[in-house]
Amino acid sequence: MGSPLVAPPVVHTKPLACPNCGGPIDFRTFGSAVSVICPQCLSVLDSSNPQLKILQQVNQQQNRRKPAVYLGARGTLRGATWEVIGYQTRVVTADGEEFEWEEYLLFNPYKGFRYLTNYRGHWNFVVPLEPMPQRDSSGSRPFALFEGHTYKHFSGAMAATSFVLGEFPWRVKVGEKVLADDYVDPPRLLSSETTNDEVTWSQGEYIPGTEIWAAFKLENSPPSPEGIYLNQPSPYTGKVWGIWKMFLLMEFLLFVIMVAFAMVSQRDVVLEETRQFSAVDKGEPSYVTTPFEFKGRPAPVELKITTDLSNNSANFGLALINQDSGQAYEFNKEISYYFGSDSDGSWSEGESSASVTIPAVPPGHYYLRVEPEMDPTGSAAKSMSYHLTLTHDAPTFVWFVFAGALLLIPPIWFTIKAKSFEARRWADSDHAPGASSSSSSDDDD
Repeated sequence: MGSPLVAPPVVHTKPLACPNCGGPIDFRTFGSAVSVICPQCLSVLDSSNPQLKILQQVNQQQNRRKPAVYLGARGTLRGATWEVIGYQTRVVTADGEEFEWEEYLLFNPYKGFRYLTNYRGHWNFVVPLEPMPQRDSSGSRPFALFEGHTYKHFSGAMAATSFVLGEFPWRVKVGEKVLADDYVDPPRLLSSETTNDEVTWSQGEYIPGTEIWAAFKLENSPPSPEGIYLNQPSPYTGKVWGIWKMFLLMEFLLFVIMVAFAMVSQRDVVLEETRQFSAVDKGEPSYVTTPFEFKGRPAPVELKITTDLSNNSANFGLALINQDSGQAYEFNKEISYYFGSDSDGSWSEGESSASVTIPAVPPGHYYLRVEPEMDPTGSAAKSMSYHLTLTHDAPTFVWFVFAGALLLIPPIWFTIKAKSFEARRWADSDHAPGASSSSSSDDDD
């Protein structure tokens, strides 16, 4: 492996003139070029001919492109210094719309040729391949195998050269067409180009535009990338599973805390009584219980109400009152239970019991005010029996369930974002939902 080009050797070449316009032409590849384009008139010349025979003379002036990385620019990428010697644009047509990208030919006298490609701000550093990847069309989607990686087929289309500038180690021509197929394994891609004579392969790796600008010391900043490119690395790769693992760890810790909380709870039953209530009774329905005491630390208080309701509902107006300070915790609880049968069989709705939890009630002397109500009309039973159980320092898991649900938000959000990113990537491929096998992509490299 040769050492990187630090300062390319200075070669004094004989000035050559374009046979079409007479303009001067310089060579940068030390005799490796086969084609060279006159920078003045854009004629394609045969550089292997001492007289620079004209290979193609087309009107490129009206579609002249200005390379973002100028010809002759030198920059260090992947441990070697490269000089930009050629520039071409290629275009594919899909659904009546043209999609064009840029290719920059790089040269290093010790390492040969490489490429930079650019599509709407998405860059790739491309290396020509000598070993041929293994292509396989079995299954629902074609793929290619190379160096232990599986590359999924992204798109295939006929690509035409639309503009050329500089020099090239092959006979380049405007209008030249190849069948281009792209296979992706982000951040890498494999590209094959098929002509009547041969099939060539190259491997690209996604590279930020800021790295290109820094390497070649270009002015200003690179254009911002548009959309999602076929081998653009996902910002969520490797993070989704990590967040799910963190979620599982946090859920486990939450469960341990919940178990510990349940174990230290006293479950002290301070009130338990059974009462009868009749909706047709003219007496005052409300009453207060005998006083009771909460001891120890502030803790949750659970009131459980069990009834024998039958096809009816009842509402309980309740107040837990501190006998010493007069502080009251007022709340209501409605209980309903209906059942019957119809053509579909037996059915039931609601429950005949319910519970209410008041969090962090301070210790002290308390009593409970109870005011039951029932609908006195209708054919349902007008009376009920109900049982009250008041437990101090009762374990409650509502907050743990709520916390567990909140912990689900980050992994679910990241999973949705990751899937959305991939859906946007493949939306432009030949394998997007609803795409036919013959459709072409607007993101061909």
